[in-house]
Amino acid sequence: MKILIVTDAWHPQTNGVTTTLAQTAACLGKLGYEVQMATPGDFATVPCPTYPEIRVAAFPYPRMAQRISAFGPNAIHIATEGPLGWAARRYCLRHGLRFTTSYHTQFPEYLRSRLPVPLAWSYALLRWFHGAGERCMVSTPTMSAQLARRGFRNLVRWQRGVDTQLFRPRSKEFLQLPRPIAVCVGRVAIEKNVEAFLDMPWQGSKLVIGDGPERARLQVKYPDAQFTGFLHGEALAAHLAAADVMVFPSLTDTFGLVNLEAMACGVPVAAFPVTGPIDVVHDGITGALDTDLVRATRRALAIDPRRCRERALKSGWDVCAQEFERNLVLCESSELRWGTPARPLASRVL
Repeated sequence: MKILIVTDAWHPQTNGVTTTLAQTAACLGKLGYEVQMATPGDFATVPCPTYPEIRVAAFPYPRMAQRISAFGPNAIHIATEGPLGWAARRYCLRHGLRFTTSYHTQFPEYLRSRLPVPLAWSYALLRWFHGAGERCMVSTPTMSAQLARRGFRNLVRWQRGVDTQLFRPRSKEFLQLPRPIAVCVGRVAIEKNVEAFLDMPWQGSKLVIGDGPERARLQVKYPDAQFTGFLHGEALAAHLAAADVMVFPSLTDTFGLVNLEAMACGVPVAAFPVTGPIDVVHDGITGALDTDLVRATRRALAIDPRRCRERALKSGWDVCAQEFERNLVLCESSELRWGTPARPLASRVL
């Protein structure tokens, strides 16, 4: 069984989308599927406006058409609404192929934070994009309900996972900073609301793990905070596990994968009660949700780390991949144009 996953977000980008897709593809490979990723690295690219460090494909349709035809996938999943996503969507519709999509990022809110574009216009475009697919996979019930109110009608659940072997409780002595240590992990950009974290009155240390267009300005404005830049693998896990609380100030994330990573390390989460954390953080059990971020952070310090770890252990990447597998549809409903599946997926998705 051949599965093609199309994504405009991929390495060297560091975000929840790339992590989710990479882990899902790896798990599907272990299940016996042949998975190919169509990513910007396979195409001619240009810098993304306002994010020059991110490269986006330029005029990708001819090469995308060639790529799909040559691979002959049995299932196609379009993960992002960028140039590659639009090119794959166009090919599928032209050739009568069924496909699935997923909703990872609240682009209307991100765009609105930079330009005066009405949310209704952006959501109408996204509704049209995802509406052409058989199913649109969404990470949480709250996000699904929000999109349903916007007129999306083909929504299914696709939860997220965490590597609980990498992200695990470790020595707090790794960080030699005044305690309590509050850490914020993610892209340092306006839509992530990092400044709300940095503005908090705090008797201890603040650590920002990540990079982005706002980092230089914020480092100058908040000289008492520690900025590490992007960290990966063992370095990220060690820093995160050594903190006392993870603060997630974003108001626009659809999930916030780092919340699960923090919990897996036994670190409670403080966040606003908004889409993403409201479905991930159990208030008073694995963290604290409050419209006052300072109050949430102080309450989170009293959370039992063992309860955080217990929550994360229920969310392995294998569970995430199996849910993704169940949501896939075959390119053609009556027969497979390009071969026979290696596993009995067709009986579940037709």
